[in-house]
Amino acid sequence: MLLALSEYLSQYYSGFHVFQYITLRAILGLLTALGISLLLGPKMIASLIQLKVGQVIRDDGPQTHLVKAGTPTMGGALILLAITIATLLWSDLSNRYMWMVLLVTLAFGTVGGVDDYLKLKYGTKGLAAKYKYLSLSLFGFIAAFFMYFTAESAVETTLYFPVIKEWNWNMGWLFIPWAYLVLVGSSNAVNLTDGLDGLAIMPTILVAGGLAVFAYVSGHATFATYLDIPYIKGVGEVVIFCTAIFGAGLGFLWFNTYPAQVFMGDVGALALGAALGMIAIVVRQEIVLVIMGGVFVMETVSVILQVGSFKLRGKRIFRMAPIHHHFELKGWAEPKVIVRFWIITVILVLVGLATLKVR
Repeated sequence: MLLALSEYLSQYYSGFHVFQYITLRAILGLLTALGISLLLGPKMIASLIQLKVGQVIRDDGPQTHLVKAGTPTMGGALILLAITIATLLWSDLSNRYMWMVLLVTLAFGTVGGVDDYLKLKYGTKGLAAKYKYLSLSLFGFIAAFFMYFTAESAVETTLYFPVIKEWNWNMGWLFIPWAYLVLVGSSNAVNLTDGLDGLAIMPTILVAGGLAVFAYVSGHATFATYLDIPYIKGVGEVVIFCTAIFGAGLGFLWFNTYPAQVFMGDVGALALGAALGMIAIVVRQEIVLVIMGGVFVMETVSVILQVGSFKLRGKRIFRMAPIHHHFELKGWAEPKVIVRFWIITVILVLVGLATLKVR
């Protein structure tokens, strides 16, 4: 929106050409999303408290969590609002990649919002699992089909492996189920991780920052050629979306840090997970997402192993899954679990970024 305005004004004053730079707009997008989150956060929390939109705490989990009962949830709506406004203000509105990531994020957030609403309104477990999975699958397949049939080159449907540059696979129609799995998988992985104050949002911020680097270099012909990564014309605009996540996430963390004043709920967790998955798909770095988002992967695998072990052997591997609860029940204080998982994510994001040069 403001990019188009700056292009018009540049005919009267050349200084407006500065807004053509993606890096500047990315910084402004971050600051815009951060400002919106910090400004509207207290008002949203107050409104949620007034509406009695409080979190229901499982009685079979760590007993220290019982004090969190009634803490406002659905704060993820604030994150989505900040991301949407910042992205629309500073992005090129004619860019299809920007619309892909934004619309998929909002679609998954809608499913999460319905789930949260049903939990809070009727005191149920939320949207029935089959309907929730069906809804996520529907949006996942729509996105996958759209990306496949609008791909402008083979690069957009080729799977690239980091480190070993000779390894790449033109997936053809198999790209559709692959993209679907990445979207739904990453969405649920972030949702599973969102169990402690600030545990999910900080890794999301860090991974979004790492993917922003990949989006920038993938959309820059010179850098992509030098680093031997796929060049995808126009994908650089996704950087603004990534930094909007970064800014909105930091603003939310201000209120979500231990002890949390608000939780993001499924409306935020499902949306942000889908956002990371979609960004990785459009920049063709799904494997790097697995590396950077190792904490999300670990949380998901812990649940799979726990359920599988109990069904097959009648025994549990962990004291409780997802794995962050296991460490709590072992005696780790909640802040210790959170910060250590943050540190792991920092390391993994750096490893992911290192693959840019190790090829």
